[in-house]
Amino acid sequence: MCKIQLLFICSRNKWRSLTAEKIFDKRNGYDVKSAGTEESARIRVTEGHIGWADLIFVMEKKHLRRLRDKFKTEIMNKTIICLDIPDDYQFMDDELIEILELRVSEYIEI
Repeated sequence: MCKIQLLFICSRNKWRSLTAEKIFDKRNGYDVKSAGTEESARIRVTEGHIGWADLIFVMEKKHLRRLRDKFKTEIMNKTIICLDIPDDYQFMDDELIEILELRVSEYIEI
């Protein structure tokens, strides 16, 4: 069975996308990575991340815009979903986990 590869993206890859990586990695056989769009990101999103991912989740519309600006060609045939989760949560915040599970479950089996 092929694993589905999920990429979660936020700004700095410290709270939202990193939380998503921690809670979804290895669940139902998913391979999960996370990255950020800003220069100061813990792990900055690269062309390699985009190519690796089967499905990309961004936290806000601005992250989608940044991907379009920097990786226009690479994202052409990718499914990118905006979760509309504002930068209001800390790493592994209970409310953030609940929102992530609710919104992501609309697109994949968790």
